[in-house]
Amino acid sequence: MSSSALFTRLSLRGLTLRDRILVPPMCQYSSLDGFANDWHMVDAIGLATMIGPLGVDAVDCSSGGLVAEATIPAGAGYQVPFAERVRREAAMPAIAVGLITSPEQAEQIVRRGQADGVMLARGFLRDPYWPIHAAQALGGKPTVPAQYLRAYSA
Repeated sequence: MSSSALFTRLSLRGLTLRDRILVPPMCQYSSLDGFANDWHMVDAIGLATMIGPLGVDAVDCSSGGLVAEATIPAGAGYQVPFAERVRREAAMPAIAVGLITSPEQAEQIVRRGQADGVMLARGFLRDPYWPIHAAQALGGKPTVPAQYLRAYSA
């Protein structure tokens, strides 16, 4: 997959991921009486700048959307600009979220340098094999456990 940016390694401190596809902590969608708690407090450029030196490796950039009154125009990749700005202005690895659904869309986000990786919550709920299917869609050979090889060789 040398031609795909989405399937290049991402190193964060002592951890090297084999691709740039991650699953977000979906408990963020739960709240107490509809109010944000410590879990929901989402990152700004000033905060991202301060936490990097403290050992935080990357920032999951989300606008939240936890209250019904919030007017957040949703559409494909609608939160990617948050990750792009944090990445650029805080010089911190940023992970994009927000209706990232297709392999091609995820590939372009990483290739253009808008984010260092992508998180797909609903995409994984619909298709737990999303990375394998993305590798196939982008013209590469998926990395699968040895026990699964028969399912992907043909």
